[in-house]
Amino acid sequence: MAGPDNNERFDRWLERINRACGRFAGQSLDEGFRGSIEEHHANAMKLSVVDIAHARLFRTQQEVNGGNDAWFYTVFQLEGNAVMEQGDSQAILHRGDVTLIDASRPSSFIYSQRARQISLLVPRHLLEQNLRCGDIPCAQRLGGELPVVQLSQRLLHESIKNPDLNACESEAALEAIICLLRPVLQVRNIVVSKKEKQLSRVMTLIDNHIQSETLRPEWIAGEAGMSVRSLYRMFADRGLVVAQYIKNRRLDLCAQALRTACATEKLAGIGYSWGFTDHSHFSTAFKQRFGVSPGEYRKRWQ
Repeated sequence: MAGPDNNERFDRWLERINRACGRFAGQSLDEGFRGSIEEHHANAMKLSVVDIAHARLFRTQQEVNGGNDAWFYTVFQLEGNAVMEQGDSQAILHRGDVTLIDASRPSSFIYSQRARQISLLVPRHLLEQNLRCGDIPCAQRLGGELPVVQLSQRLLHESIKNPDLNACESEAALEAIICLLRPVLQVRNIVVSKKEKQLSRVMTLIDNHIQSETLRPEWIAGEAGMSVRSLYRMFADRGLVVAQYIKNRRLDLCAQALRTACATEKLAGIGYSWGFTDHSHFSTAFKQRFGVSPGEYRKRWQ
């Protein structure tokens, strides 16, 4: 469990995040927490460079209701990895990747190791003007290997180097970044729309059988009426691996159960009820995802 000094450092850092980026709740995952933030404002360009390790940030409906939802967070991953979740979508970001997060909906960001990001606040109306058809795809990985993503990164960095941009120049730079990302966002939107029903069906199937030992890719594919290869491809398109998604989903449900579990309830029993038949494996996997053991996690919430 994180000590008082560690928690105090996290609380101070979270206050700065709330001032710069809007309301977030969060928790440090262990004693390895570190965090810093640098704000950059140049008229229309409002962004923060965030350095973070061993922490989780999230916005529940309470944080959303208490803040400004007229924005999208456009997240540019500079170093390390991060997991960005919103709704049923999850983007695992690596260096150079980009994703969008809607400030008007709950979201969750997990930083198991050190990561560095730029969070650019993009007005909702600007994105809606540039993406006139369909929903704006959120928590979708826009790969750093794509030329338009690379160009948007360069333009962003050049804008940061020029803090004296006037209002017209900063607005033009912001719109240019969105225009560069528009082709890949539109492609993502089309792909998501076509597969949304099938993906929703698979996710529901997993949730309904999450406690079953028979929950394996072969069984899921058979129940969903698709090939195992198609199932793998569906998850890969979202930067996910089927088995890893199932394990993480089980761990998230275990964490939810631990938050309300009494002190006398056996940890092995909680893990077993969500599909972890081996307590040692459950404990190791839980610590890898949340930074603390199941027992420490329960104590922290109590």
